[in-house]
Amino acid sequence: MTLSSKECDVAIVGGGLVGAAVGYGLARLRQRVVLLDEGDADIRASRANFALVWVQGKGFGYTPYAHWTARSSNSWIEFAALLCDETGLDVAFQRPGGFHLALSEEELARRAAYIDQLHSQSPEFPYRVEILDRSQVAAMLPDIGPDVVGGSYCALDGHCNSLKLYRALLKAAAKHGGKYLASHRVEKIAYENHEFRISTSAGEIHAEKVVLAAGNATMHLAPMVGLEAPMQPERGQIMVTERVTPFLNYPVVTIRQTDEGTVMIGDSKEEGTTPDGLNLSISAVMASRAIRMFPLLGRLNVVRMWAGVRVMTADGFPIYDQSETCPGAFVACCHSGVTLAANHALTLAPMIAAGRLDAEVVGAFSARRFHVSKAA
Repeated sequence: MTLSSKECDVAIVGGGLVGAAVGYGLARLRQRVVLLDEGDADIRASRANFALVWVQGKGFGYTPYAHWTARSSNSWIEFAALLCDETGLDVAFQRPGGFHLALSEEELARRAAYIDQLHSQSPEFPYRVEILDRSQVAAMLPDIGPDVVGGSYCALDGHCNSLKLYRALLKAAAKHGGKYLASHRVEKIAYENHEFRISTSAGEIHAEKVVLAAGNATMHLAPMVGLEAPMQPERGQIMVTERVTPFLNYPVVTIRQTDEGTVMIGDSKEEGTTPDGLNLSISAVMASRAIRMFPLLGRLNVVRMWAGVRVMTADGFPIYDQSETCPGAFVACCHSGVTLAANHALTLAPMIAAGRLDAEVVGAFSARRFHVSKAA
């Protein structure tokens, strides 16, 4: 098939959460959007997604990321309500605050030192994290085990149902005329006569603008439009237990109870670019730490385990860029597709629709920073 630029204002390459959020944001602004997705055989970062809307710890060493993350967390209330109004789908967003638990005094001391450094980066650091002792944690998480000595808590943390989020984004985009095209693996992008010709496995697409939101694959696509996206992907494993009576009213960075009653456990960061196979020694450590935090987990059956590949830029912070040589080409690439979904739909998409990124808001996330670092 061939879609002309008369039928498509913006082609988004990548059908994961980042692409879907940007696509929804553009479609609601009356942009004619086509979302090009490789399909379920693709190595999706969403498979390694833990569905946290998470702030604490973000921006260590790079304060602009702390501000960007806090902004998205604060926009999530409006964002979730908007999606529900548009689609009737409740994405189960909750923001009770979240915990990072310590299983030894040494762990707690390291966490406290980390948070002190985080807060001291700027007198206007955008969020606060509290260090709590065991009794303070137990007052909020009464089912913790005896090995938990304390932890950190941030009121801006929360979580959602990321599968419902993804479905709601696609449904809302479609409501505004957005098109989702599966099995359209992008092979080549050319810029000619002020439009983009995108060659896919199922035909050619013409568009006035193109947004590269293809996760780790963006590294290979970006040079086609005069951009770059240095990536360093990592593997992660996730376990899901059977359903259990609600006991965990706050998400923990490595453990959360879903709106459906299952418990997700995810505590691994591994080198690797494919999701093939499980490292059972790592799985065993994940399970052991989870049970030490919440002993009742030891009585539950694990019903699913899998590995996925996370989107990770070379320095861990997002890349948002626009091309000077191919005007209308943009990159949107980041690790925290759930947390930043509100920003992508409500803040980034309007910039793309206008044809120019706002340097005051996202200028710190240009890939040019990698060259500045090298020069320094």
